Formats: sequence, C-alpha cells, structure tokens
Amino acid sequence: MLAEPPGLGETGVAPSAPPNWLDAYPADAAVGDLYLTAAPSLAAKWRSLAAGLAAQGDGGFATAQEQLAKQIAELGLTFRIAGDEDEREWPLTAMPLILGGEEWARVERGLIQRATLIEAVAADIHGPQSLVAEGRLPPAVIAGSRYFARKMLGVKPQSDNFIHVYAADLARGPQGQWRILGDRLRLATGIGYALENRMAMSRLIDDLLSRMHVRRVADFFASLREGIARDCRRERPRIALLTPGRFNQSYPEQAHLARYLGFPLVEGRDLVVTDGRLYVRTIAGPKRIDAAWRWIDTNALDPLNFDSRSRIGVPGMFDAWVRGGAVMANWPGVEVLESPAFSAFLPRLCRLLLGEDLALPNVATWWCGQRNEAETVRARLDELLVVPAFDQPVEGLPQGLPVAGANLEEAGRHALIAAMRRRPMDYVGQEIINLSTTPALIEGRLAPRPFTIRAFVARGENGGWRVMPGGFARLSSSGKLLTSLMGAGDVSADVCIVDEVPMPRTRATVLSQEPRIWRGGGILASQAADNLYWFSRYNERAETTVRIVRSILGSSIEVDGSYARVPEVRASLVALLVGWEAISPEAARQPVAQSCGAALAEGELAGGVATLIRRGQQAGMSLRERFARDFWRIVRRPVPEVDTRHLQAMLTTAKGLIEHFGVLSGLIGENMVRGLSWRFLDMGRRLERGLAICRITRQLTALLEQADALGVLLDLCDSQIAYRSRYLTRPMRNPVLDLVLLDPANPRSLIFQVQRLNEHIAALPSLTEDNIPEPPLLAARAVLAQLETITAAEFTHEHLLDIEQRLLALSDTISARYFLQYERPESSPGDALLG
Repeated sequence: MLAEPPGLGETGVAPSAPPNWLDAYPADAAVGDLYLTAAPSLAAKWRSLAAGLAAQGDGGFATAQEQLAKQIAELGLTFRIAGDEDEREWPLTAMPLILGGEEWARVERGLIQRATLIEAVAADIHGPQSLVAEGRLPPAVIAGSRYFARKMLGVKPQSDNFIHVYAADLARGPQGQWRILGDRLRLATGIGYALENRMAMSRLIDDLLSRMHVRRVADFFASLREGIARDCRRERPRIALLTPGRFNQSYPEQAHLARYLGFPLVEGRDLVVTDGRLYVRTIAGPKRIDAAWRWIDTNALDPLNFDSRSRIGVPGMFDAWVRGGAVMANWPGVEVLESPAFSAFLPRLCRLLLGEDLALPNVATWWCGQRNEAETVRARLDELLVVPAFDQPVEGLPQGLPVAGANLEEAGRHALIAAMRRRPMDYVGQEIINLSTTPALIEGRLAPRPFTIRAFVARGENGGWRVMPGGFARLSSSGKLLTSLMGAGDVSADVCIVDEVPMPRTRATVLSQEPRIWRGGGILASQAADNLYWFSRYNERAETTVRIVRSILGSSIEVDGSYARVPEVRASLVALLVGWEAISPEAARQPVAQSCGAALAEGELAGGVATLIRRGQQAGMSLRERFARDFWRIVRRPVPEVDTRHLQAMLTTAKGLIEHFGVLSGLIGENMVRGLSWRFLDMGRRLERGLAICRITRQLTALLEQADALGVLLDLCDSQIAYRSRYLTRPMRNPVLDLVLLDPANPRSLIFQVQRLNEHIAALPSLTEDNIPEPPLLAARAVLAQLETITAAEFTHEHLLDIEQRLLALSDTISARYFLQYERPESSPGDALLG
C-alpha cells in the first residue's frame, strides 16, 4: 500500500504540503507551463502527486522512476523505433500530466464536434459528393491523397457509420488555448499506450490516483468494443483486430489491445472470404469474423481490388464489406480525410454542415493548391511551417517532414519555392505553434518538456461519441514534435483528468454485467497454432542442446560429474552437435571447451543455442496476446553472454539456461488453461523431445554396451534418479532402454511423448462429423502401436531410425492439417530434426 503523503487529505489536496520536488521546478510560466499556470486547487493536486511519488522510496528522484521501470518491465511494455530490429522498453516518465475537469470538458466538446464533422464529410465523399459538386471542396484535396481509394466511392456501410475510432493530435498554447494539429483516421496509434501508461501508473500509485479523483479510462474501452459490436447486429459477434504483423512498429501496442479487449489478433493470411463473409482459418475450420478493427491501410487490405503488391491483405475482402458480411472499423477509404490539406477546409465545412464554428480550432492552414493561399505561404515563408499536403515526401521536403521556413538556408529556400511553384498542390503552410510545457521526471530531476496529446474518440453502444478521459502524451526531448512517432529520447506520460469531487459511476454496460458462464478458450487461428507449436519446438531443441553441452562440460571439470568423461562418448556427443548444426565441423575439431562454447554462442547455424532461442522469441512475438506477462517477460530475456575462456563460467551459463527452460515449462504446466493453445504448445514439445530421444539413442547405439554411454543417455533423458531408485546395478542396456524408450510412467520416455501426442491430437476439433480419424491421429496411433509391441531387447538402430522418420512424417501431417500452407525460408540440414 502506498504511504499517504504528509498532509494529504481525503480529497487528495494538501494545501500546507511541505517542500517537495516542485519547489525547485525551473520552468518559465510565460510558456504556459501546466503546473506554474494551474489554478491553486489544481496546483495542489500536482504537489500532492509529487509528494506521493517521493513517498515511494527515500524521497529521491530516481527511486520512483526505477520502480516505474520495474512495472513497465513486468507489464512487458515495449515499442520499436522505425529502422530498429529490436524492441525497446517503453519510455514513461513517472510524473503524469494533470488537467482539470473543466478544461477537459471544453476539449471533449470540441473533439465530439470534430468527429461528427468528419463523419459527415466522409459520408458525402463516399455518397452524393455534393461538397465537390458545389465547389465547397476541391477534387484535388481528395484525389491527391495517397490514401484515396477510388473504388470506395459510392460504397457505404450498412450501419451508415463510417468512423468508429477517431484520434486528434492536440497542442496547448502558452495562453492555455487548445488547437488540433492533425486528424487520425487510418490508425489509432497511441490508444494502447495510453491504456498501458495508466496501467503502469496505477500499479505504482493507484490509491493516490483515486484520492485525487483521476478519471478512469476502462469505460472508454468498453464503449469502443460495444460500439463496434452494435453495428454487427448479431448476438455474441466475433470482433478481430487486424494487424500488419509483428514487424509493424506498433505491433506491441496492437497485441496488448487485443489481449485487453478480448479480440483475436489476426493477420491477413489468417483470413479468407467466402460467399461475401469474412472467416478466420482455425484448426477447427473457418470461423466467421463479424467485424475487423483494422490497423492496415485501405490500399493494402485487398490485393485483388486495391494494391496488387500487398502481402498483408485478404483477397476478396472488398466483397465482404460491400455485401455487409463484415463491419470495418474504420470504414476503408476514410483515411483520405486525415491529410493536412483537408485541415484548410474544415473550418468552412463545419459552418456549412453543422452550422457552427469549430470549438477546437485547427492550427491555421493554407493549401497551396489555391492561388491566393499559395502566394500567402510564399510571402510568409519565414513565419510558417511548410508541410507535405498528403503526408508523403515531396520535392524540397525529402523526408516528408515539416520544415520551418525561417530555418532554411538560401539555396534550400529557393529550391523549395521553385518546387512549390511546379506542384503547388503538394504543399501546405501552417502556423507555428508554441507548445505549453509540463513537468517531466528526466534523468533524476524535474524538467519542463513541450508536449502534445493524442486524444481518442470512439463510437459507443448507443451510436454516440465517447471521449477517452486522457490520452497519449508525447514529450519531446528536442523541443520539436515534427512526427507522430516516438523518437529516440522522447518520453510519454500518463494524462490524468482530475475533478474536485469523484465523477459518478457510469451505468452498467454489457462488459460490466455478469456474463453467461462460458468455458473454452475461443478460436485458435491456424497461424497462431503454428507459432505455438514451433515456439515450443525451438525451446525444447535448445534445451536438449544445452543438456548435451552440460554433459560434456561436466565431464571436463567435475570429478565423477558426468558419464561423458570417456573420450569416445564425448566424441559421439560432439558429433551429435555437428549433425544437427549446433556447431560447425571446424568447431568440432577444436578442444572440447571451444566446441561447447561455440554451441552455446552459435547464432548463425540452424541448431545453435542462440539461434534457437532467437527463433523461439520470434515465434513468441506473434503470440504475446496469448502469453501471460510473467511468461512473456521470461521469453524476452536476452541470450546470455558466453565466456568461452573459462569452463566453469560456461557450465554456469548452461545450468542457467536449463533453469530458464524449466521455468517456462513450469509456467506452461501450472498456469495455462488446458485449451487448444496449450495443446499445440505441448504437442511441439512432445514431438521435439521424442525426436531428440531417438536421435540421441541412435547416436549412442554403438556404445550402449558401455556403462558411460548408458549413463549419458540417462542424464540427457533426465532419468538418472528413476534408474537408481529402480535398479541397484550400474547402467545396463536393456533396463536403460526400457526406461527411456518404453516406460509409459516416465515423463521423459519416448513412449510417454507419443502417448501425449495421441491424446492431444485426439482432442483437437475435427473437420467432419463421421468420426473417422483424420491423418494426424492415424499417424500418431501407428507410432504408438509400434512402441507398444516391442521390447527393449528387440530395439535396434533401424527401429529407432524408423520411429524418428515416422515422427518427422507426423510433423508434416500436423502441419498440412492444422497450419496455413505458405512458403517458408529455405531449410538447412540442421532443421531436419525440427521437421
């Protein structure tokens, strides 16, 4: 429980609070700093918050930020900067941004008006097109956008709702005036991070936020879901979040949203259109998708009807939404309205369509496609920003970023003016907004940072608009906020809307009412099943390789620590590492220590431990909405550094990795619901473990008369204790083979793996109702029958090879039946064991 800051009363206000962090805050009130210009009652909230953060530890600046960083890590909050391959921890400052309820009410009214206006303009563009016909809107403002989809003209949703989720970038000026910098209709980027920011802050200081009467955001997301569900006009509709895939910059946010809202996270290749309806390919066959919250551009949605180069869309999806077989949020084509050129016309259109002025003004904008406006921009170039009219690179603005005319050198200035004369419609001029600042906890001190807020509006269960009480705040490290993406050094802050008294609770919604009891884990898309299966196989294979390395290293540095001390046995294990490409043949000729180090550190060959861990993480990236946060945090741990100079250090690394895989297995075994996802995870592990047992036993077959080779086999199958408790003799061939191959009570035996595979496959959904076993079950039963009708004394190298090949064939059969069939990267010999 958070200690109550000194002097904090029931209202969260501490009028006589002792000196705290804000006493030395260096901001200049002239720039409209949120704290320094706040009314006394609101300033007291700021001070109470600072005192509460100080109470987290020793009162130092760093303590609260460190504790928040722990919450961020536990929640698994990450993001990716454009061009980065790896994700970064989410940069959230511990000092929230505080706004009063009255000020926010004015913003809310303006946002709802703006959403209503854009809905009306979208309906006209896709319908009667009277605005263009009457000369109210130049055709080039529509057709000039890269998001213009001609095929969507005349096509409208059956519900008449073009917009379900709308976002606006807000700037606050020095005098407290709010302006809209831009409209966001294509992607609601930031909406998930706004939720994550609040979750992280709530875990840090939840009781303080409650005492300060901070408005909660959960109801907004309930309304968003209900608004989409309402347009489906079907009981228990299935709503999916359509993602471009895990390489998209905002994929972590999309995965978090899908998990929070309970939406299946699907990619284009998961979906198929049949008879005008949208379906997701699942292991139980196609399942209907009633609505898709799309995070993909319109032009990429359907390669048959839009951009044929799209690899992330769904062929024929156009037919599904045109025929009413799928609700789309937002309606394809509406992103044409988010271009900066449109902002020049919205004040006039608001008076025309709604009969009132904009409650939240635009940043003043001049579209250069009009002669007078173009001359104004050129004449006032030193006072304005020059911005690409349609959000894409143009001549003179090669990176597609705004440029302040006053910052241009003479040559650049002349080049830009010349380009604007050649194609004036590609440019707009905008006034330069001086941004308010807010206190931010940066590098151990409070510092003023300019900020913008991305605010979000969603259509609710009754068709009306609902504004999120807060939003996604972005604080600039450089004082410039030229793009909407997080950049290096930028930070985010939670946006807290506070009231003098608690807001009354909203009425119960569908999501807050007690639902009908329902068991089962919902649908499992084929691609998700594929990733679960391979995630488990990569990790199992890596663990087996580490166990071999540990056996070899243990024999080198521990007295009687391993049966692999016999040179022939060690050589056989090293040859096994070469066989599945854990190390190269050249590495195998090095001393044993170097060979083991190479296997642990190998990140290029298919069977190297680092390679397998990385592949497992890559498969897991597409599953994060299905994994618990504790599990995902462990999965994301980086591959440990391997000190190849010291045997003991390598052995410690190997033991640590085995513990790592053991923790993952324990979390799966103890915490995961026994649904379809768990079955595919466990199927991957059982199949991989069975293949490994066959391969290791075959490799040691020639040496199985030696007790050391049999001891190694027991070690690698983790069956040493079971053997010793059962037999009083040293390891002998037939008892050892019976234990590791044929004992159904041994969870590490071959037959145990095959039995579990049979159980899992038998429990999977069937495509038919004739009760005839499908090919995967027939193949699994054949392997089990072979093991149930043989004794340890009869086992030969050929028997093991036959079972191994049958298991590989079973893997192919599972893939053909349950997974999507698409081109995989060319395999290498080391992938043979992986099927």
